Amino acid sequence: MLRDTLAALVRPVVEGLGYELWELEYSPGRGNGFLRLYIDAEAGITLDDCERVSRAVSELLDAEDPVPGQYTLEVSSPGLERPLRTAAQFARYVGETVFVELGQPVEGRRRLSGKLAAVGTDAVEVDVEGQRWSLPLAAIRKAHLAPDL
Repeated sequence: MLRDTLAALVRPVVEGLGYELWELEYSPGRGNGFLRLYIDAEAGITLDDCERVSRAVSELLDAEDPVPGQYTLEVSSPGLERPLRTAAQFARYVGETVFVELGQPVEGRRRLSGKLAAVGTDAVEVDVEGQRWSLPLAAIRKAHLAPDL
């Protein structure tokens, strides 16, 4: 999968600059694809951080040329509603409110929002209106924090 190839390619560059590659999104598009990197750091992310990573990753992608056709590169902070993909990412936010969308319905539900109660190696548990749901990571289409603002 191209997304995994891209992540493996850019992760060492991002980490070498002192940041964490939080997420990578790639959409091929018609004629002009879109590549978005979300980076994070303990001190937070500034516009200068995004520009620094963008320059370094652009140089790498120009040299390696892994993306077919033209594309737009965007580097951003994951923000308050940061996407969650891996068990490690979920584990950082146990006790917080999350939104989860499943690829296939579980007990008739595809979308759930509630408190992240627990995280295992291959599943997360979310408390929704007093009921605990065990959701396999492989079944999660997308998820993100849903802070109460």
